[in-house]
Amino acid sequence: MSRLLTSEPYAQRDDQTLLDELNELTAHHRAGCQPFARIWPDPAPAGSLEELPFVHVGLFKQMDLATSAADLKHERTLGSSGTSGAVSRVPLDSKSLELQARSTQSILMHHLGPGRRPLIVIDSVASLRQRGQVSARTAAAMSLRPLSSRIAFLLDDSNDPASARWEVLEEALDSAATVLVFGHSWILWQVWNEPGPPQSVREALMGHRLQFVHSGGWKKLEAARVDRRVFDDRLLEGLGKDSMVLDFYGLAEQVGIIFPLCAAGWRHPPRWAAAIVRDSWTLESSIGRSGQLQLLNSLAWGAPYHSVLTEDLATLDRGPCACGLIGERFRLEGRVPKSELRGCANQS
Repeated sequence: MSRLLTSEPYAQRDDQTLLDELNELTAHHRAGCQPFARIWPDPAPAGSLEELPFVHVGLFKQMDLATSAADLKHERTLGSSGTSGAVSRVPLDSKSLELQARSTQSILMHHLGPGRRPLIVIDSVASLRQRGQVSARTAAAMSLRPLSSRIAFLLDDSNDPASARWEVLEEALDSAATVLVFGHSWILWQVWNEPGPPQSVREALMGHRLQFVHSGGWKKLEAARVDRRVFDDRLLEGLGKDSMVLDFYGLAEQVGIIFPLCAAGWRHPPRWAAAIVRDSWTLESSIGRSGQLQLLNSLAWGAPYHSVLTEDLATLDRGPCACGLIGERFRLEGRVPKSELRGCANQS
């Protein structure tokens, strides 16, 4: 269990404690996952976060990377949101899921505040009905469950924005002062933009407090020439002054770790996680230069996704941020050339 996992996700991090926990996880996965042991056979513990072994994100598409141990029970498989080709398969176990749920709740409460409120999911309830596996989009929506008093799905058909049942939102507005709305960024834009909520719903929304949470889909938004300002302004039009839009980045291979965009345009790892940027050719770590993003977390027991080299490009910085947080932070810059498109990539 991570000693760093607390209700204050952005308190100052103890790097030595994180390193100790990640070394423990590396040894655990080396003992219980043969493919990982073959990739990284050296049992010597790392002397720094940069020295820790990592798995390239693409391997989760090519092989089953599950870790076996007496206290682990794998329950389901999480599928990534890739838009073409193979998808990642990330084994989910009960021990890690408990930690990851606490992690997501802590991060979201920091940005959205405590308390429960109705949650409207811009998806269909049919998206939940998959035995033995769960999509990254569904997992992201369900990560908001601890903050919800009840959950309702807006769409009859997850592939048809026009299938929105707006009475679902009206019922939520009648029952609470604050309503939480989650959606995949592109689908949320399609539902809210044109034609958007009917006039009766727009009138009901006037002055009401909505908290929009969204992730992924920026590639299509960029192609449609929709930037972040236009996106946010459209969602917040006519709403109460305390309404907000929270954009977060996450990937299936880092379950439970999400990176909301701060007011200064950066993404901050919680204290039980870390970010490293590496040169794509030399794999040397760097600060202030664009490179491949490596993400680490101390919550991954069921498979070796505690240290993953992604195909996302980013720039890393350290020190005080204009938003008030400290520590390392990163800004996403797109994808490695010729890499497969993913649903949560290409966010700034």
